[in-house]
Amino acid sequence: MIIGKLKPLDEIVSSISRFRNVFIVGCGSCVTVCLSGGEREAKALGRELADPARYENAPPAVRVDTFQRQCERDLVQSYLTVPPDTEAILSLACGAGVQTLSSVFQKLPVIPALNTTFLGALDEPGTWREKCLGCGDCVLTYTAGICPIARCAKRLLNGPCGGSSRGKCEISKDVDCAWNLIVNRLKELDRLEDYEKISAIKDWSQDRGRGPRSAQRVANEPFE
Repeated sequence: MIIGKLKPLDEIVSSISRFRNVFIVGCGSCVTVCLSGGEREAKALGRELADPARYENAPPAVRVDTFQRQCERDLVQSYLTVPPDTEAILSLACGAGVQTLSSVFQKLPVIPALNTTFLGALDEPGTWREKCLGCGDCVLTYTAGICPIARCAKRLLNGPCGGSSRGKCEISKDVDCAWNLIVNRLKELDRLEDYEKISAIKDWSQDRGRGPRSAQRVANEPFE
């Protein structure tokens, strides 16, 4: 899922202080699951931003709603109703959701309340960790389901590097070496011979080096 983190309140206050009526929109998808932008968080942010002590002048009037998926243009166009006196929208979605709202409500500034951080998974209650970079050419078949692109600091396809020590990455003793995890997992699967295979040069053309990517789907056909 996409993981987001609430921006510092002072930054949010600064971005909305010039407006009189602000519409806060939570998102009911990924950021609800990671507890940063759902209905509960949107209402809590609304209460915080209504505090006059945070402003030099009068605080803006805030209204709060939560929309299921801000990243789907058709849904937003059809079902999200913005109060007529709204001067700015404060979105608690990922960057894709913020940009979708901006494209639909082009006469209103759409301000992000979150920093979009990474694609991650819930490893234990309350802890999400980065697992995928969306590189467009998945290698998990060959690396025992552990991504070296997202989890190795150097994105090595044939590792580990010389900086790995006692199963940890040279960048920090708190960071597991991705290739140590891969080798251990291959052992568990009795597939250690796969480690001896040299990976071919990765097709980085599927990454975003050629600009923003897109996917199109025709009914009953796979994505292209």
